[in-house]
Amino acid sequence: EYMPIDQIERVEIIRGPQSSLYGSEAIGGVIQIFTRKGGDSETPRVSLDAGGGSYDTYRAAGNISGKWQNSWYSVGASSIGSEGINARTPKPGPYSVLQPDRDGYQNTAMNARAGHRFDNNAEVEASFIRAEGENEYDGSPGDHNTFITQTVGVSGKLDVLENWRSTLRLGQSRDESDNFTATNAFYSRFNTTRWNVSWLNEIALSDEHKLLLGSDYRLDEVDSTAKYLTDPFASNSRPANSRYDVGAFAEYNGQILDNHFVNASVRYDHNEQFGDYVSSNVGWRYHWDHGISVLAKFGNAFKAPSFNQLYFDSYGNPNLKPEESTEFETGVTGDHAWGNWQLRAYHTNLDNLIVSTPKPYANPLTGYPDYTAINIGKAQIDGIEAEAGTQLFGWNAKLSMNLMSPVDRVTNKRLPRRSDKTLSFDLSRSFGDFDVGANVLAQNYRYDDPQNKIKVAGYVTVDLRTAYHINKNWLLSAKLSNLLDSDYQTVDTYNSMGRNFFFSIHYNN
Repeated sequence: EYMPIDQIERVEIIRGPQSSLYGSEAIGGVIQIFTRKGGDSETPRVSLDAGGGSYDTYRAAGNISGKWQNSWYSVGASSIGSEGINARTPKPGPYSVLQPDRDGYQNTAMNARAGHRFDNNAEVEASFIRAEGENEYDGSPGDHNTFITQTVGVSGKLDVLENWRSTLRLGQSRDESDNFTATNAFYSRFNTTRWNVSWLNEIALSDEHKLLLGSDYRLDEVDSTAKYLTDPFASNSRPANSRYDVGAFAEYNGQILDNHFVNASVRYDHNEQFGDYVSSNVGWRYHWDHGISVLAKFGNAFKAPSFNQLYFDSYGNPNLKPEESTEFETGVTGDHAWGNWQLRAYHTNLDNLIVSTPKPYANPLTGYPDYTAINIGKAQIDGIEAEAGTQLFGWNAKLSMNLMSPVDRVTNKRLPRRSDKTLSFDLSRSFGDFDVGANVLAQNYRYDDPQNKIKVAGYVTVDLRTAYHINKNWLLSAKLSNLLDSDYQTVDTYNSMGRNFFFSIHYNN
């Protein structure tokens, strides 16, 4: 979450259960973030960005990238900060620390990436990204924290055979956080480290049939002032500071006959704490004439509870079980000269979904019950998603709709913090050197608790944006967010920004 957007090349979202390839934590999909790679020109490519706006927000960033013969490189740095808003309007409850101040943040980051391709098409690459700064927040005796996040990785690729490419990756991710009170007294520490090793093999059986084989190993370690114990209430409890997960997977992608495309994947995981799990995914797509396709897919996935959910002070619950899900999706899409559209329907069953709920008794220090993590026995999410994009009188228009029924099947209550209706409309157009655009987002109300007693109202926001291309190198841009100055929340008592603007200037050679 602390990775600056300036250092991101692109983001890819894969929806639906993906544990069959990515293991635990991919129960509802995968968000893949790709950082900047080296340029494709021996002339260094330079990009600079600076801007400022409401709430004393500022941003500055720079990046240089290029290549030399068969080597490439990219180096960048950025800084972003804001005085922010009052993050929370408290009401009676366990985390109702009254702190009517502005809660700002500051983030300074740098990244580097370099690689080389050999004459035999083998590649080696190393990457580094680090962000550090400070966050202010409300809702607990801790008033602000300092953080460091850092990721280091190396990889190698080799053509074992003409149709077989093998990739080995090693990486380490660190997340360090120190929390302080309003008087700058040390309050708590939470540090995590993750080690990753993966081996991926891409095998082309033919032009129409591809096979993916791989395995990976992940070790998570935690170091905290909080005591992470396997059972805080047992005399024989032992520290729970690390756990590993090892997995192996296979995926097939192929074209059957002329217009039928299929994919299937399966994965075996051994989790040190929760044992063995098998995940799978199968999908089919048929391309009709006139740009229309139909699709169907089915998959199952699991997600192991985090260390916080299991062991963190008064919140953790060592009896939690992994979440498990099955999902079926079907849909139809169209891609035409006038635009594109899609309509999808999905049905998801979840077992042991983890949510937060108040304990049945009060904390004697606060007089209110603390929250704890629990498993919901059965949950079901049914939904329909529709999207259409086209050009209207020179304007690019895109309309998206999501209708969802997220239900706890034991209590028949709506699952917390999920809106059942979302509507989005985006409009953009270029007028010579000027670009303009607008986005409207509407969401229905949601509940903040499993018992559906705390209702959070729905809202509508309108955002405007514009850009001016001074020449091929320089660009001015501006954004006005929450034009209507809507006063809304997506989590009970936690505020969102009112009307705000941001202006920036960009340079690319």
